[in-house]
Amino acid sequence: MGLRDPLYWLYERRLERSLTSQEIPRHVGVAMDGNRRWAKSSGLPGAEQGHQAGANKIFELLRWCDEVGVQVVTLWMLSTDNLTRDEAELGPLVRIIEQTIARLRDEGWNTRPVGALDVLPDSTARALKEAEEATSGNPGLVVNVAVGYGGRREIADAVRSLLQEEAAKGTDIQELAERLDIEDIARHLYTRGQPDPDLLIRTSGEQRLSGFMLWQSVHSEFYFCEVFWPAFRRVDFLRALRSYGARNRRFGS
Repeated sequence: MGLRDPLYWLYERRLERSLTSQEIPRHVGVAMDGNRRWAKSSGLPGAEQGHQAGANKIFELLRWCDEVGVQVVTLWMLSTDNLTRDEAELGPLVRIIEQTIARLRDEGWNTRPVGALDVLPDSTARALKEAEEATSGNPGLVVNVAVGYGGRREIADAVRSLLQEEAAKGTDIQELAERLDIEDIARHLYTRGQPDPDLLIRTSGEQRLSGFMLWQSVHSEFYFCEVFWPAFRRVDFLRALRSYGARNRRFGS
């Protein structure tokens, strides 16, 4: 242990020095996967301990992002699919999420809800709204909290919001169909006004998006990490940034 720690620190420092400001993504999205499997592999009695460890890891990640100059982080905490889990697991998970939201608020992170609040328990939706109101003017890193989030649901909600807005103006549906473009829908996404994610990270070895930021990820770079989320280290984060910086982003050209 005494030998490994200095070597680890030196390797981390070397990774950090290899990064340039031009290689730092403005917006990083993270699918924090593997809490339950981490708990099982660690010999812990249940999923709740894994979810709590994953929640604690969030605040380490935010510090790392803040240190290197990331501007926006989107944390996928709970998908719309997760809402169908057994209540014995879902109840403690929702409670941990609410405690995490309260901590984000108390620590002053600029917290913004990203998801369908109407599908969430009232206490969770209220916690998200209160955190947004309390921190909206705070400087620094913007933290999108994706709870009750699904990529298809987001697009459907954006189209619904657009149609309601145009109906209130008295716009004819045929007129709207003729002039509708990508930006009209983008203005109604949960992340409206923010840059699209440059880098999407998913932990636990799963190599799929599972609906995470479907619209916004058209030009994103993906980084799939084998480690379970609670075991995600700063060196894993720096490796993701190094991988991102080494890629030639042509945006279809």
